[in-house]
Amino acid sequence: MKLESLPKSKETKSKKIIGRGPGSGMGKTSTHGEKGQRSRSGVSISAWFQGGQSPLYRRLPKRGFKNTRFETKYACINLEDLNTYFKDGDVVTPEILKERGIIKKQLSGIKVLAKGTLEKKLTVKANRFSIKAIEAIEAAGGKTEVI
Repeated sequence: MKLESLPKSKETKSKKIIGRGPGSGMGKTSTHGEKGQRSRSGVSISAWFQGGQSPLYRRLPKRGFKNTRFETKYACINLEDLNTYFKDGDVVTPEILKERGIIKKQLSGIKVLAKGTLEKKLTVKANRFSIKAIEAIEAAGGKTEVI
């Protein structure tokens, strides 16, 4: 095996020099071809461009309906939060939650979820409850009231 017959690796491969006269083989048009949009400088054609033809995403009709403007979003609170921020026998309302900074916005209402454990007897007033949250609050001796 001779040293000059070894395959060139990426590290030793020389950079392609373009635009240095006709003798280089890559002069004049500098590998951009003759004419057209891609031969000009500053060309940036997006992947979905179809040569001025009406693009596919505009030819296909709109389908479906998004209810994002009118959807109901709830400010969620977990049982572990109730356990840390409230004392035994307290009444939990959306106003108190916002006042203490537990929730930022009330949104469409408050939903109580069952993450964590609850060891305190609380009366919780909220718009919605998960089934496991109701079971956990009642198991601790508390009450749930739907607003």
